[in-house]
Formats: sequence, structure tokens, C-alpha cells
Amino acid sequence: MDSSKKEEGRMKKEDLPEGKSSRRSFLKGLSIAAAAGSASLATGCSLKSLPATSEEFSLKWEEYFKKNYRLMTQQEKDETVARLTRLAKLHDNLDLTISAQEPREKVLFGYAFNITRCEGFMDCVEACVQENNLDRTSKTQYIRVFEMEPGKLDPSTGDGKYFHQVPVADKFYMGVQCFHCENAPCIKACPIKATWREPDGIVVVDYDWCIGCRYCMAACPYWGRRFNWGKPHVPKEEITRQQHYLGNRQRMKGAMEKCTFCIQRTRQGKLPACVEACPTGARVFGNLLDPDSEIRFVLKNKKVFRLKEELGTDPKFWYFID
Repeated sequence: MDSSKKEEGRMKKEDLPEGKSSRRSFLKGLSIAAAAGSASLATGCSLKSLPATSEEFSLKWEEYFKKNYRLMTQQEKDETVARLTRLAKLHDNLDLTISAQEPREKVLFGYAFNITRCEGFMDCVEACVQENNLDRTSKTQYIRVFEMEPGKLDPSTGDGKYFHQVPVADKFYMGVQCFHCENAPCIKACPIKATWREPDGIVVVDYDWCIGCRYCMAACPYWGRRFNWGKPHVPKEEITRQQHYLGNRQRMKGAMEKCTFCIQRTRQGKLPACVEACPTGARVFGNLLDPDSEIRFVLKNKKVFRLKEELGTDPKFWYFID
């Protein structure tokens, strides 16, 4: 190809979109190009034959055309995280470790929250924000802690924006996050199957496939989902670099996100960051299939309840009292 033709076929890095919605625009642009005969995509030509001016462009190109994560083979998943790791290095000079670790066998995660121990310090919230690379600009939080009046058990009646010294006498505290329901309304609401429940019970989102319709957000009865109205920002020095594709990797504008029980940690045998950070031991996490686990002890020996049982969502998140 002579230099002039090569220049015509060249696409600039900034021409590439960052999110799912712009991906659609990108695909639309490609179809126009194909119709004009400038690309052979419409005839089934291999992507590798399309022009690429840099390693970054080539990697992004493959990313745009990958399958939904849940439909990928393990090899395709490994290739995807390898691309994302390399792209982070090329674009931001970040050394990330992005995992595609599958669920472990005979594991079903569950969570319990002790409302008699929580004193509302919010160390859990801070740890979650840092661990999961949540947007600092919009102050996104997966966890909300409500200050409650005695006798009330509906967080919507509590104060979720208190800024005074805690604990307050005659108050108690309830944490709320994604409850990872067995019969999750959010999953049913998604029109493109971008969210699903993994075999270990974690409800996840493929951020690249999410179209940002927010149907899942509307369907969730537990206020568990968050929408990125802008491009999430995390200072480079604060980025958690141990990541999972379905967890705390970089998200984009226009995508939904939510608590994943810190999938990047729990599939490595660690506790979620919120559980580890809790100074009062109010949070319990473990394998529901392990009869010797602490979560099983709580469910067997404590007075437990779940929110909105009447909905039949079967959440994997219990509240209990000592």
C-alpha cells in the first residue's frame, strides 16, 4: 500500500469510543465504511486484515468486537484480560493485574450484617471505594449505611447522609448494598443479558455490553445499582491494581456497576474489603455451602431476617442481632 492510501485507511486513537454507547456509533460508522467499499467487514473479512496504525489501536479494535464475557471460552477471556492489561500500560502507563478467575466449585457466597454491632463509622464505605476503584468525582458508593430509629427496619426511613459523630444513643445502623439475589429482578430486566448471576452467587455486569438503559437500576428493590453519568475518575496513585474483569476494572461513562462481593478478592480466598475494614465485626461473609463457615453459624444460631422477603427475590444478604 502506498503512503497516501495508508493515510486514508488510518484511524486516529481519539476516534475510538470509550463506552458501549459510542461502540454502537463506532459499529454504525463501520457499516457506512463497508457500504462505501472502504472496508471489507460486510463480506466477512478477517479483522486482522483491517488497517491498524498502532498496537493500541489494534488491541482496542479487538476489544470492540469481542463477545459477551459470559459466552467467551476461557482462552478468549484470557486474551481479553491480556489486551486490557496491555492497553492500561500503553494508555496510562499502569501495571495492572486483571484476573478472569472462574468461580470455585462448591462455593456459594453469602453475607450477614449484625445490626447490634454496627456503630456507623463507615470504614466499610471507604474501603469499598478504594478497593473497587469507584468514581471520586461523583463520590460513587456501593455501600450505604443508614442511621435508624428504634423499631424501624426499613432503610428508606433512615438517615443515609449523616455527618455527625457516631454512634448516637438510641440509634442503630443498617448497611445496604447489592444483595446478590437468587431470583434477581435486575437480571430479568436487562434487555441484552449484560448482567447475570455466577455459579458462586455473585451477580455481575459485563461493563462493555451494558447499554446504560438503567432498567436494572429501576428493577432493583434494594438500591443496589449505580450508573455512571460521566467517565469515572480515580487518581492514578489511588488505583487498586489487582483487578477482575467482572469487578473493579475500569468502567466507562454510560455503564451500570454494583457491588460484586469484591470478586477480585473473594475468588482468591480473601474477605471483601468492607468486611476486612469493619472495626466492630458487624460484617460476616463466607461460603454458604460450608457447614463450618461463620456465615452458616450465624444463619443457624442468630435471629436473622432479610429485607422485603415478600418479593421472593431470595437475597444472599441477611441481617441479624446478637
